[in-house]
Amino acid sequence: MQDAMFSGLFGALTTEHRMNFIANNLANVNTTGYKQDRLAFKDTMAFYAHDEIREPLATVRSKPLFPEPKNMSRARIAVSKTDYSQGSFHFTGDALDVAIGGENAFFRVRTPRGDFLTRDGHFVLNGEGVLMTPQGYPVQGVGGEIVIPPGTRNVGIGENGQVTADNEPVNVISLVSVGNPQNLEKMGHNLYRPRANVQVAEGDAYIESRARLEQGFIETANVEVVTEMVNMIEVHRQFEAYQKVMQTADSLDRDANQKVGRRQG
Repeated sequence: MQDAMFSGLFGALTTEHRMNFIANNLANVNTTGYKQDRLAFKDTMAFYAHDEIREPLATVRSKPLFPEPKNMSRARIAVSKTDYSQGSFHFTGDALDVAIGGENAFFRVRTPRGDFLTRDGHFVLNGEGVLMTPQGYPVQGVGGEIVIPPGTRNVGIGENGQVTADNEPVNVISLVSVGNPQNLEKMGHNLYRPRANVQVAEGDAYIESRARLEQGFIETANVEVVTEMVNMIEVHRQFEAYQKVMQTADSLDRDANQKVGRRQG
């Protein structure tokens, strides 16, 4: 019964890990520009030596020398991936809110740990007029930080990233292109950074040809609440089933031990 116990245990641990991902997705359903995480699974087959043997039979009535193959499967997490599909646009009317149209484009922000990427375009101004994220990270433009002069009444952000203050050009928001977003890793606070040996592109040519900015909008999280709730119910039922498998295996083991003990006595 050990195989049944281990199969139930591994299945329960896998569903627990999946539940953590679902809970994190639901917790960030109102996070601007959040990208949901997904898990992929695979079966791990346990083989015996005789499973690979295919002995020749003399006649159709000959009995096989070895038992039939009995492969056991145990679920394992194959990989976790982030879904970078475009989230819907939500109109706010705030001049400092900007949404990116295009899945492979990101804002570049400067943090104490270096430059990171983000899809969160809900920006604010600090006391010195620097365009920043709500966490206090300066948004990077061409050549450095984007500074809005004091007393500016109208801040404009064009589709190509051009920032204007009362119709006067100030800077251009620096968008970063990532050929394969799966090469990014999450760093917390809705930030990403390229993995080792991953190249990113930056500049006006990319902004004009593939991405556009929409002022007065924010990109919502690409999380479907109903789908995640259904997944949560499914995972909960799976966990209960694995619990019953472990309980049944434990009960059978105890019964077998008690019967063997009585016969020996």
